Amino acid sequence: MVEVHDAVSGPEETKLRKGRDANWPAVLFFIHIHLLSLYGTWLLIFEAKLMTIIFFVALTSVAILGMTTGAHRLWAHGAYKASTGLRIALMLCQTLAGVGSIYDWVQYHRLHHAHFATDDDPYNYNKGFFYSHFLTRLRKLSPHQEKLKDAIDMSDLEKDSVVMFQKRLYWGLHAVLFLLLPLNAPLEYWDDTILNSVFVIGFLRYLIVLHASWLIESAICVWGLRPGEKSPPDSNTVFIISKTFWPHYHYLVPYDYKSGEYGTYDSGCSTAFIRVFAALGLATNLQTVETAAAQKALADAAKTKKDLKTCIDAAVS
Repeated sequence: MVEVHDAVSGPEETKLRKGRDANWPAVLFFIHIHLLSLYGTWLLIFEAKLMTIIFFVALTSVAILGMTTGAHRLWAHGAYKASTGLRIALMLCQTLAGVGSIYDWVQYHRLHHAHFATDDDPYNYNKGFFYSHFLTRLRKLSPHQEKLKDAIDMSDLEKDSVVMFQKRLYWGLHAVLFLLLPLNAPLEYWDDTILNSVFVIGFLRYLIVLHASWLIESAICVWGLRPGEKSPPDSNTVFIISKTFWPHYHYLVPYDYKSGEYGTYDSGCSTAFIRVFAALGLATNLQTVETAAAQKALADAAKTKKDLKTCIDAAVS
């Protein structure tokens, strides 16, 4: 239950507190994950069997793929449409990430986009990489941000039976797919030790997937322009023409399936997988901005003085 402090400033207006409290369970949890992963790193290098290392890489890669091509590009931004079979597969992959249900993650991510680079953005990159990537994870949303989050339109996901199935049964799926099956495999099938299973497949794998998932919101601090450089980004047509500094382009055109999460555009594993899905007939309606549409949007913005993002959306549609 979120604590709300009311301050009545008008006959019917209620202001919600904007300060964010520390989330102490999260603080303790993440401290332990990082410390225990240090031992997992040592075991990975010196003790783990080759099959455990291969299994570690495979699980980590599949989980990240579930976040990038699934939770982010498919469900958060609708960059393409997926068949039921592909949606089920991506849902299972996203469950392996252990960052919460697709519905909850998308709601937070859409809040981030809706209030990008403002104090209402939980991952405000103007406060620096450490805040955007890590420190914000240790704090609860303020009552004001909770209200903004609840106002995010999630009707499309509420109509998606795969997403809602996972939302209802998330913790059961998490226990089986994220914990029981991965931790049991090294013990059952190639006779590795309990320590290697718990610390490598458990803690270290989770640490890497966590940071890869967090980087989706904080990547602009790494590959984007620094705050104040050619700012605000939505006035810079260079992002549309050259598609450089991709994070700023992504916040202009979030539905472009070619925008990678880790410093790439029109390349990278996730984009390649989406193309493979499309070639197999599992993915359709891949969204992007072609050169002609970009030129039309720029011309319309210059003539009408309308917001560039509005002109881009109109040109694409």
